[in-house]
Amino acid sequence: MTAIANVTVLGTGVLGSQIAYQTAFSGFDVVAYDISDDALEAAKQRFAGLADTYVAEGVPGADDRAQAALGRIRTTADLADAVANADLVIEAIPEQLALKQSTYEKLAALAPERTIFATNSSTLLPSDLSPFTGRADRFLALHFANRVWAHNTAEVMGTEATSPEVYATVVEFASKIGMVPIEIKKEKAGYLLNSLLVPFLSAAGELLVDGIAEPDAIDKTWRIGTGAPMGPFQIYDIVGLTTAYNISKAGGPKQQAFADLIKERYIDQGKLGVATGEGFYSYPKAA
Repeated sequence: MTAIANVTVLGTGVLGSQIAYQTAFSGFDVVAYDISDDALEAAKQRFAGLADTYVAEGVPGADDRAQAALGRIRTTADLADAVANADLVIEAIPEQLALKQSTYEKLAALAPERTIFATNSSTLLPSDLSPFTGRADRFLALHFANRVWAHNTAEVMGTEATSPEVYATVVEFASKIGMVPIEIKKEKAGYLLNSLLVPFLSAAGELLVDGIAEPDAIDKTWRIGTGAPMGPFQIYDIVGLTTAYNISKAGGPKQQAFADLIKERYIDQGKLGVATGEGFYSYPKAA
C-alpha cells in the first residue's frame, strides 16, 4: 500500500486552502493546484491568513509550525505538474458533477498508478465519480468541515469498489493531519454532516424566498432559540455563496429559486461571503 507523503489538493477556495494548509501544518509536502495564477495568488493570501489565524486561535504547535507550514506548500496551475509525484490527491473543486467527472478523466491519465484519489464533494456520491477515475479501487470520499483546525471531522466514505486497504490508509492519513476520522458504512449523499446541515440551510433559504423574514431575523431566532453560535445565513457566508448556489441550483423548485436570488443579489455583485468581506453580512477586511 502507498505510504502517503506527498499530497496534492485540487482547488484553493475557502475549504481547499484550509485542507492544503492543515496538511502542510501536519508535516506533509503539499502541492496546491488551481486553474489560474490569479486564483493561486488569492490562495497564497489565504495560506498566510491561516498561519496568522492558527497562532491567534492558539492551535497547538502554531507558534513553531504555522510559518513553517507555508514553506511546505507549492502552488501550480499545471495539472500534470501538480499530480506528477502525488501519493494522494484531494479534490476540492466546485460542486458541479460534470466538472468533477471531466477533472477525474484528466487525472486518470496524468497521475501515477499508485496515487489515491479522494473527493471532498459535500453532496455528490463517490459512485457518481468513480467510473471516471480509472482506478475505482483507489478512489473514495474524504469530506472536511469548514474551519478544519477547529471543526476537525473527516468523513471517509468509499464505494463498493474501494479497496479496504485504501480506505484504511486514508483513515490513517486523516488522523495524521489532526482530524477525527468518521467512518461511514455505506454511500449517502451528504454524508453525516451535510445530511443534517443542508436541509437546515435549505429551510432558511425557503423562508427568505417566500418573503417570511429577512436573514438577520432568521439567524437571530435560531441563535436565541437554540443557543447555537451562528444562524443559517451566517453559515452560508462562511461556506461561501458560490458553493451555496451550486448546491441549491441542483435542488427542487424552492432551492432553485434561492439559487437565483443569491446569484442576482450577491454573487453577481461580487459578494461571495466571508472570503470577499461581504455576503448576507459585511465583514471587516483583514489587515
